Amino acid sequence: MASTLTKQSQILIVGGGTWGCSTALHLARRGYTNVTVLDANHIPSPISAGHDVNKLAGGLGTADSKGDDEDSVWKALTYAAAQGWLHDPVFQPFCHNTGAVMAGSTPKSIKQLVEDEIGDIDQYTPLNTAEDFRKTMPEGILTGQFPGWKGFYKPTGSGWVHARKALKAAFEESKRLGVKFITGSPGGKVESLLFEDGDVRGAKTADGKEYRADRTILSAGASAEFFLDFENQIRPTAWTLGHIQMTAEETKLYKELPPLFNINQGFFMEPDEDLHQLKMCDEHPGYCNWVDKPGSKYPQSIPFAKYQVPIEAERRMKQFLKDIMPQLADRPLVHARICWCADTQDRMFLITYHPRHPSLVIASGDCGTGYKHITSIGKFISDCMEGTLEERFAKFWRWRPEKFTEFWGKDPLDRFGADDKIMDLPKGHVEGWTNINNDN
Repeated sequence: MASTLTKQSQILIVGGGTWGCSTALHLARRGYTNVTVLDANHIPSPISAGHDVNKLAGGLGTADSKGDDEDSVWKALTYAAAQGWLHDPVFQPFCHNTGAVMAGSTPKSIKQLVEDEIGDIDQYTPLNTAEDFRKTMPEGILTGQFPGWKGFYKPTGSGWVHARKALKAAFEESKRLGVKFITGSPGGKVESLLFEDGDVRGAKTADGKEYRADRTILSAGASAEFFLDFENQIRPTAWTLGHIQMTAEETKLYKELPPLFNINQGFFMEPDEDLHQLKMCDEHPGYCNWVDKPGSKYPQSIPFAKYQVPIEAERRMKQFLKDIMPQLADRPLVHARICWCADTQDRMFLITYHPRHPSLVIASGDCGTGYKHITSIGKFISDCMEGTLEERFAKFWRWRPEKFTEFWGKDPLDRFGADDKIMDLPKGHVEGWTNINNDN
């Protein structure tokens, strides 16, 4: 039986990425005085999905919803995140409410864009020609032909956030409020959870030290399955990103642009003001790294860090640039990486107490959208730990292996791009990968 919680209880968070830092911040703000975070890497971790120059941030103008259906739950989540980006002093400096350009290149994707992504279509301007797209940004930026593109432009209520800086701000504020962070290997590298008497009593690190806790929160992102059997509920999935170098003058020209996202091809956002690099991603359902899982009839996708991308991903990025900004298409990638997230097949989060380990809180299943919730996801995880999570959220985020009894690892989950299929990462360390001298 789990011990009674007090503000002096020992709380251990395994994983100091987006959700781990958010949870640490919200627990500290609630007055918990003994919160410890363990992470094998220093924060911001180079393998965290949040260690990135920018992320898309839609729904900044979303209204709150009190309903208990799936759509209402997502609206309530989006509203909570937006309130943090717009008003929380820790996060507000890193939010850019620039508007957004959303598009598709096939009838199926455009239909889904209208039904699932756009929301209140009256807030958007239709984009039907190349000239329509070009007019959404200053002259000379979008010079491509936009072949087959149809889309929509929204001048406000969407935008982007500086991911790395916001993650670091949450980390620094948590430390200021008394959270203890133990990072780097071996001291912060968790080797295993401490399973005792049918419960989890903390974690053991690579230096042999045991951190005992009244509650353990597992927020290890795509690496969570290294510590616990998730019973086919999550799939570590990788996406690909690349940067091209811009000049200081170009960075000024491209400043405060709306992100442009084609759900078949990819997206880009304005250049980073520190490094003068423009980030883009090629859109696809994701990559997996399949290996046999002992004792299971299903293989398992194992995440790993790599500052390169498959050559085919680089080609897709270049084609994306040719279609929208051909003047930049010949520039080489100066930075690239794969970025891991944890999918669930129903694309709902997994935030719950473990049914067989009463002191273990699960915080996983970000499904590629988890970063934008860094402002608020810690509130919901803290509510779960305290037993006060609203039932409308709890019913969707529960431990639910009975829903995933068959192998779903190749399910694209209604994502588009790259033939709309889950792809396998190249197995070799060199062949099939780019060879970029990443120095940032």
